[in-house]
Amino acid sequence: MRKPSEDWNIQLNKKLKNKRFAREFLLASMDEGIPIQEVLKKIVNAYGLSEFAQMVEMAPPNVLRAVDLRHNPTRATLDALVQPFGLMLGLQLIKKQKSA
Repeated sequence: MRKPSEDWNIQLNKKLKNKRFAREFLLASMDEGIPIQEVLKKIVNAYGLSEFAQMVEMAPPNVLRAVDLRHNPTRATLDALVQPFGLMLGLQLIKKQKSA
């Protein structure tokens, strides 16, 4: 019998292949403060490295490097990785500033 966490991961991998679900997963993870590289790594694993690399038009070693927490990918690289899900990185006002 499989461990419950294995079943959960298998189901998550299946769901992450749906681009709408992957987009919502990315957004929710960002709201929770989970590093984007960690979330993208799960998505890459769900698609498979070759398929994901082809989807983002990037060499597989570059995809692996970009999702590795030890590396610091550029914004352009991260934008390329989230673009298939209809996303891009940006800034957002977190609280209203008092007028000076």
